[in-house]
Amino acid sequence: MDERGLLDLLISRLPGLSRQEKIRLCESFNGEADLIRNTKADIEQIIGRALPVFWNLDLIRPLAEQDARASHLRGINWVTWISPAYPPLLREIYDPPLVLFFRGQLPDPQRPLAAVVGTRRPSPQASAAAFDIARDMGQHGISVVSGLALGIDALAHRGNIDGGVATFAVLGSGADEVYPASNRILAKRILESGGALLSEYPPGTKPRKWNFPERNRIISGLCRGVLIVEAPERSGALITARCALDQNRDLWVSPVGACMNGTQVRGFLYDRRGTAKLALDGAGIIGSAADILKEWNLNTEGR
Repeated sequence: MDERGLLDLLISRLPGLSRQEKIRLCESFNGEADLIRNTKADIEQIIGRALPVFWNLDLIRPLAEQDARASHLRGINWVTWISPAYPPLLREIYDPPLVLFFRGQLPDPQRPLAAVVGTRRPSPQASAAAFDIARDMGQHGISVVSGLALGIDALAHRGNIDGGVATFAVLGSGADEVYPASNRILAKRILESGGALLSEYPPGTKPRKWNFPERNRIISGLCRGVLIVEAPERSGALITARCALDQNRDLWVSPVGACMNGTQVRGFLYDRRGTAKLALDGAGIIGSAADILKEWNLNTEGR
């Protein structure tokens, strides 16, 4: 590992800084020695604010070295903000991760990506829709990004693989910590498809409930558009929808009947508390990959 790589891992471990501030430091230095030479006042000038406390790099360096060792041992790579390989759409969002860890292969920036997300407890109609639409996307060369959760996420990954393309999962844990454990076989299939397990968290990070809302901005940030298949009130998928809107991504819902007591919107039945609100607020309705290709002005023929 070169000095540059350790620098970025060091900066990613610095406490008390926002993601944007860490990126400013990343852009300001070329190696660890550059960071060490700077005083607290120098760092404050770079980030544009006062720091209440300053860090001890002798305590933080072992953490960065541990991240590098664990990545090597567990087959994890990482890409940083300054790397040409950093996903270009993710670079556009307000708070991109400084370091993105991954197992497998990063998405091809020349190929379209669409997020497909939804509830962990889908209705039978939504389950079928998630699988079928993701498979249809794959057959038309569109890779799916999702979160490897139970329910809609897992079905979307499986459908996309069956469609013959690489699919990509963003985790709320380290890239070596598949959660839930019941999706380990699916994670293996994702890697075998030519896709990847991605995370902003270093190797060994266990899944924590507050990590999942954070990772949703990466799911939408990697993609041109986000499809919410089914999302009742307070579903994590609605966080992804908000991220998509904040990031100026296309936002769609699926025309499935989400519940027996649903709301009719533009001829389709939705859960009145979740997906219906998105539709009422103007989200597009996507029933097939052809709908997406048409919106994106791409070739409507299969691959």
